[in-house]
Amino acid sequence: MISQDIQRLIIKYLTRQATLLERNKLELWLEAHDNYKMFKEYVKINYLIDLNMEMFDSDDSKKELLELIDKEKKQYRFRKYTRVMKYAAIFVGIIATTYFFKDNIFSKSVETTPIIVDTNTVEPGTDKATLTLGDGSQIALEKGEYLKTQNANSNGEEIIYKANQINTKELVYNYLTIPRGGQFFVVLSDDTKVWLNSESQLKYPVRFIEGETRKVELVYGEAYFEVSPSTENKGAKFKVFNQSQEVEVLGTEFNIKAYKGETNIYTTLVEGKVTVNYENRKQNLMPNQQSSLDVDTKNFLVKEVDVYNEISWKDGVFSFERKPLKDIMKVLSRWYDVDIFFDSKSLEEVKFFGVLGKDQKIEEILETIKNFKIIEAYEIKGKTIILK
Repeated sequence: MISQDIQRLIIKYLTRQATLLERNKLELWLEAHDNYKMFKEYVKINYLIDLNMEMFDSDDSKKELLELIDKEKKQYRFRKYTRVMKYAAIFVGIIATTYFFKDNIFSKSVETTPIIVDTNTVEPGTDKATLTLGDGSQIALEKGEYLKTQNANSNGEEIIYKANQINTKELVYNYLTIPRGGQFFVVLSDDTKVWLNSESQLKYPVRFIEGETRKVELVYGEAYFEVSPSTENKGAKFKVFNQSQEVEVLGTEFNIKAYKGETNIYTTLVEGKVTVNYENRKQNLMPNQQSSLDVDTKNFLVKEVDVYNEISWKDGVFSFERKPLKDIMKVLSRWYDVDIFFDSKSLEEVKFFGVLGKDQKIEEILETIKNFKIIEAYEIKGKTIILK
């Protein structure tokens, strides 16, 4: 049984009211495997009932809650927040979603439209990629499959390149291509770490030339970079090229989202410093800022963002804050390798605020969204999903 004290901590944490001390206490408690299982069951089975007793009712209280959340964002560093957030990702639509849709949740609903689910269950994505070597040959990388080459080793979940031990004068490039329903992690020869999301491709040299600018290309898709600092690479800068822009960095962490078929390129800085170069112009980004470049109009904007919502995907979480369903379904279609359609155009713009665990079945996610009365029903036929 979970003690009343821990239950209160869980509720305070999920409502983002927990203090740093309370977060630390909850994190320590979650480290025990049995406690994690109890947490998971408590959230899935009891959470909505407990929530009804804890939530504020008035508009003033709602405003107060949002002010507390904003205050915590400014007070505590991003890293502390993300260490425990992964535990909350085991269910769909956390407290934030429940808060804004709570009037619908606690009323009994009658099933009016049948849900048709194909027996061919859609599975969540997994670690997989295709490695293209310098000679053009391709190697499939899959979880549980091991690979050892002259330059790199892989266990099917990541590929690690050997450090720059040879002062090479010629660049040999590899491509790492992540399909829909996949993800992968790569450590480059300079110890730069890159997380690649579904439907992405990265071009990079097997070894960098000592003393020269380290250049890689995000051909398309989404990638999170943790760049090895120039001080550890004889002053060599690091640049990421993709489509219409170039990102120049010093030891830093940032995310680039540049999918095929989408007009905007998003660059989000977590920490450090980057300069975005576009159309012969330069723009420096500060931590917690995101640039958006429209590749068609060349319009360029910079705004403050909640960093966690932008990069949680690499930690096994999809976090959405007032995102329209059409944007959310793009993310889910890539991860579950499905095609999602809307029965009604008006559904596309309905906002959703919540957290989805990447290890969940698509039926669980859709059922929860349906329970919030955001959609009336859904239909799954093989790799096609229709929202109604």
